[in-house]
Order: sequence, then structure tokens, then C-alpha cells
Amino acid sequence: MRPQKVNDDELITSLSKILRTHGYEGTSLKDLSDSTGLKKASLYHRFPNGKKEMAQSVLNHTGKWVADNIFNVLNKEGETAESRLKNALLQIQKLYNGGLDSCIFRALSMQNGMDLFSDNISNGMKEWLEAFKNFGLSIHLSEHLAEEKAMQTLIDIQGSLVVSKGLQDTTIFENTLKKIEDKYI
Repeated sequence: MRPQKVNDDELITSLSKILRTHGYEGTSLKDLSDSTGLKKASLYHRFPNGKKEMAQSVLNHTGKWVADNIFNVLNKEGETAESRLKNALLQIQKLYNGGLDSCIFRALSMQNGMDLFSDNISNGMKEWLEAFKNFGLSIHLSEHLAEEKAMQTLIDIQGSLVVSKGLQDTTIFENTLKKIEDKYI
């Protein structure tokens, strides 16, 4: 068997970038091929179910990365709450390239993408809420306040990404992350 021209991590990164940029409906197989450097036949060899499987792989990969690098950091035992939150926010900044990259949930929630990926998007958002709620509980917030802050944190992150993109000003995203830190610590 011939070695793969593009390794799995590079492939998922390229697929993620093009899907975040153009959304599910706006991304053609040519776009996917061009972004990965693979011919369409090679993409279908790796993803027999086509574009939907590619997008699902991006969601799965991103979900695992977020769990490992944000949720687990946020709720890691043995570290101060301040340290956990700061480290998680640094990872959020990395995930969204300092506010330059759109959220994959947003990119896949347009048009037919929502029909195809609604469960993934809903479950992913619930995981964000749960992780921040658990963090709030770990710093002794009431359950109600922990849930409220978790929801506002998700809204703040997602909203600041959209506004940063629309105004072409990443300081909006950066300032939002700082305000999230101030809200909890």
C-alpha cells in the first residue's frame, strides 16, 4: 500500500479551514480537493460517504480537541480555579485563531448543514455549557448561577466571533475572553 500523501491531522485541518470559511453548502468538492491537495478520488477513498463524512470527521476531531484542551483543562483537579480558567481561555483563543476563525458549529448550521448536523451541534453546545457549569460549581457558585454564567459565556464567545469577523477586529474577541475571566475570578 502506498503511503498517504496527506496525513490525517493535516487533512482534517484543511477540511476544517475550508468548511469554516465557506460553510457546508458553500463548500464544493473542488474546494475540498484544492484545500487538501488531494484529488476527488482520493478524498472519496478516505471518506466514502463524501462531503457529509468529511464534515462529520471535522466535527468529531474538533470535539475531541475541545474536550482534551478546553473542558479537561477547565475542570482539571489540583490546579487553582484561576489557572484552569486562564489555560482554558488560552486554548479557546487558539481554537479560534485569536478570533480570526469562525466556529465550526456556525459554519455547519447554515442551510442544509443544520438538518445534517443538528444533533452534533446541539450536543456540542450542551458539552460547552456543562463544562462551564461544572467550573462554576467548582468555584462554589450556586447551580442556578453556574448555569446562567455558562450560558452567557457560550453566548459571549459565539457572539464575539461573529462581531469580530463582521467588523474585522479581533480585539472584540480578545476583550470578550478577558471579560469572561473577570466574570468568574
